[in-house]
Amino acid sequence: MNTMQHMRRGAVASIPMIIGGIPFGLLFGSLASSYGLSPWFAVAMSAFVFAGSAQFVALGLIALHAPIWVIVSTTFIVNLRHLLYAADLVKFVKHLPMPMRVIMGFGLTDETYAAVRPMYEVGSADENNGHKVYLGSFLSFYIMWNVTTVLGVLSGELIPGMSDWGLEFAMVATFIGIITPYLKHKAFWLCLLSAGVSSIVLSGLPNNLGLLVSAVIGVAMGFVSDSSNKTISKSETSMQEVSK
Repeated sequence: MNTMQHMRRGAVASIPMIIGGIPFGLLFGSLASSYGLSPWFAVAMSAFVFAGSAQFVALGLIALHAPIWVIVSTTFIVNLRHLLYAADLVKFVKHLPMPMRVIMGFGLTDETYAAVRPMYEVGSADENNGHKVYLGSFLSFYIMWNVTTVLGVLSGELIPGMSDWGLEFAMVATFIGIITPYLKHKAFWLCLLSAGVSSIVLSGLPNNLGLLVSAVIGVAMGFVSDSSNKTISKSETSMQEVSK
């Protein structure tokens, strides 16, 4: 296969989540308009930031006139999961030139990771062609996100109240679809439940700080659980070796 064929495979694998992301992009553009922000602000944010959930969080905090440190720290915590994605993918891309890895880093989203990572598992992507598949997924999401942002901005100006249509459910549905396949171990469930419960309990904190704190709690609980499981597994292995 040539480069375009591999990129096409990545784009095709991403179609279900691209469809789910369309209302998400429309909502972001319309919300920016309803908050009284410049249309160019939303367009530039999608073009240069390209981080859906972080953009929504930042948009809400900007509308609340939150301090800059709250905006930066909250979006940083929300996007920490991308470090885990990158750490998992590095073994497949460490041989690539730095410019290519920088481009892939910019395009690393939940949806692209969810679409491409399983392809490495089943052998339809490898160290030689995986980055081409990845670029096909990334570019398809990037085009969709920016086009829908522009359409959302235009629709928000032409159709008042569009932000009240409940399109934000698309974001929830997309993330449910992304995380569900990974809920196979105790650490994942503990992370999900602790973050979910704490986000509800702490929802009254000012400047949406409850989101930041619950994200930290979820990551911490998942890490502790995973570390405990590894320690127990090592202990059991050592005991079995001793018994032999």
